[in-house]
Amino acid sequence: MQELDPSVLERVNSWLNGSYDEETKKEIRSLLDSGAHTELTDSFYRDLEFGTGGLRGIMGPGSNRINKYTIGAATQGLSNYLKKTYPNEQIKVAIAHDSRNNSDLFARITAEVFSANGIYVYFFKELRPTPELSFAIRELGCKSGVMLTASHNPKEYNGYKAYGADGGQFVSPEDKKVMEEVAKITSVDEVRFTPDESNIELIGEEIDGLYLDKIVKLSVSPDAIQRQKDLKIVFSPIHGTGITLVPKALERFGFTNVTLVEEQIQPDGNFPTVVYPNPEEKEALTLALKKGQEIDADLILATDPDADRVGIAVKNNEGEFVLLNGNQTGSLLINYLLTAWEEKGKLTGNEYIVKTIVTSYIIDEIAKSKNVECYNTLTGFKYIGELMTRFEGQKTFIGGGEESYGYLIGELVRDKDAVISAAFIAEMTAYYKDKGSSLFEVLLNMYQQYGFYKEKLVSVTKKGKSGAEEIKAMMERFRNNPPVSLGNSKVVTLKDYELRKETDITSGSVKEIELPKSDVLQFITEDGSIISARPSGTEPKIKFYCSVKGSLASSENYKQSDKELDEKVTAIMSDLAV
Repeated sequence: MQELDPSVLERVNSWLNGSYDEETKKEIRSLLDSGAHTELTDSFYRDLEFGTGGLRGIMGPGSNRINKYTIGAATQGLSNYLKKTYPNEQIKVAIAHDSRNNSDLFARITAEVFSANGIYVYFFKELRPTPELSFAIRELGCKSGVMLTASHNPKEYNGYKAYGADGGQFVSPEDKKVMEEVAKITSVDEVRFTPDESNIELIGEEIDGLYLDKIVKLSVSPDAIQRQKDLKIVFSPIHGTGITLVPKALERFGFTNVTLVEEQIQPDGNFPTVVYPNPEEKEALTLALKKGQEIDADLILATDPDADRVGIAVKNNEGEFVLLNGNQTGSLLINYLLTAWEEKGKLTGNEYIVKTIVTSYIIDEIAKSKNVECYNTLTGFKYIGELMTRFEGQKTFIGGGEESYGYLIGELVRDKDAVISAAFIAEMTAYYKDKGSSLFEVLLNMYQQYGFYKEKLVSVTKKGKSGAEEIKAMMERFRNNPPVSLGNSKVVTLKDYELRKETDITSGSVKEIELPKSDVLQFITEDGSIISARPSGTEPKIKFYCSVKGSLASSENYKQSDKELDEKVTAIMSDLAV
């Protein structure tokens, strides 16, 4: 049997002999006694990295796992950062958690460590969506906040999302400063676990009320909702926090005919009815689709465990339910918002929308047609939030989003928000039904007007140290020897976000990309295809985002045109050899 690496054994022994509780030590001894060396190695070979978004990992004992001690160390580091950044101030933070196993325990530990450091904590007494935490940070004048969630990861995972004073996740240079402070915590004895209960205030329904009141004020088409209030909506929170606020938001907007997926309304960290609690996966919407077919629904909605992302299904022209991807839903939302704002005479020339560089460029075309500025940010909603904070008080943010099913309407929060998005997707459905149309028909009309854009994400997994080296070599190859053509169309532009250079391959001219450095490459072809290569920051993957563009002469041509674009994507991926 393979022996434990000496450095791993040293870490194991430091936990067995350190100031850790007996239950944790018992679990470690059990793994030692059973010879579970692979699991012990995974659990102890390194410290779980506090990245730019916080922590995420598998739960269990060990330095590379999510547990009370790694959560405590992260909070101690964040406390130290806050005290250095805001000296001689009463610092306030907000904390919330989702439905995952141990999220409530980890949230409590986070609150206790903050309180022990003299920081005042607004502590959501029950599970709440991530966007409501962002709202609370802003509403309550906090300097930071923490959400205990691993988003849509499998049940074995949990995580710790850290937020700044604007309600958005930390961005440069603050993110690096927080990471440095967390890295300085080298011993469990440095963590202040003994709480000061006078520094912890429980919050809940009063914040819900404020949040819902302000969401309703964002509504653009209340008259259409009133006429279509019996719109048949199916909603599933997929065992997560969406159940706390999405039905209430729909009710506040005026919808009276919402059917919940009974099997999935109970918050449960084991996610018993799905393989992955991810609304991007068709399987996660199986029960919602079944319910939708039963009642002949107009709209099916499903949110992920922390209710920051939403997936939808609508009926196509044959009356069959189809799942829309994140690009399609995001495009429909922006198109609806700009159309409704224009109708109401609300567009003054000072409004803007935001999307990421890997999100459908049909959104740029829609914005251009309405004379509304569209900004593109790096991947990650924190960059959208950062831009909103920069423009606060100067320009009006209408909405924005990213292809991974995350959207935001209005300026109440600084993160993707499935509560607001679900309400607006329902409003949008009512608006078009009121005009005798469906979301699917609107989607096809958009393709006819702006071009038929089709996007596909291909993820290539390369595990371990060798995998990381392979991904690095792949990016270097693309960087130094970019493809000459993709999908039978010449590559005319290379955007290297790491070097912050955009090169016109035909003329050789180079201009600067005005975004922060990021290891992303984009190849733009003569026929308008955009292919982005991006190594994942959280998983051993390299992601290829492929966006192709065609035309759609009429609704009748949809299936044929769709098939042709699919073939184009396949050809491009084949040319990239992925």
